[in-house]
Amino acid sequence: MAPPEGLAARVAQAALLEGDFLLSSGKRSSFYVDKYLFSTEPKLLREIASAFGEALPQEVDLLAGVELGAVPLVVAVALGEGKPYVIARKGEKEYGTAKGIEGRFSPGQRVALLEDVVTTGTQAVAAAERLERAGLRVAGIFAVLDRREDRTQRRLGGFPFEALLTLEELRVEKGI
Repeated sequence: MAPPEGLAARVAQAALLEGDFLLSSGKRSSFYVDKYLFSTEPKLLREIASAFGEALPQEVDLLAGVELGAVPLVVAVALGEGKPYVIARKGEKEYGTAKGIEGRFSPGQRVALLEDVVTTGTQAVAAAERLERAGLRVAGIFAVLDRREDRTQRRLGGFPFEALLTLEELRVEKGI
């Protein structure tokens, strides 16, 4: 995926923080990308959603996002593209409908799973597997930012994987 010119600089300005941070992987880092700082900024979120709209496979019937972080992203892309979406819960809720996937879908539909920041990919892969168990065909996992240590792999847990930006692009723009 080729991001719009200057997107890395705008995301870095909005969301790349310096300090001492504990990552979800358990590792410590001197910098952190706060996804909520770019996903709650309407102009920047609109630009990211537009970039996804241009990059996603045309044959995708449905979009999906993992709760909670990817929800603003998947909503923005769905609104821009006019495609329906579902929300993949991290686990089935224990009340009401007790669903693990929220929204309408039909088995056999092709779905693009959108994610904000991928560090290890564990949550995205688990969500993609849940979508497949529900009968959906996962076309791939698409992230705003690839923060993985080994970015040579074009797959994530067996699923095709692409990202708009890399951590190096943000760090270069921010000068760290």
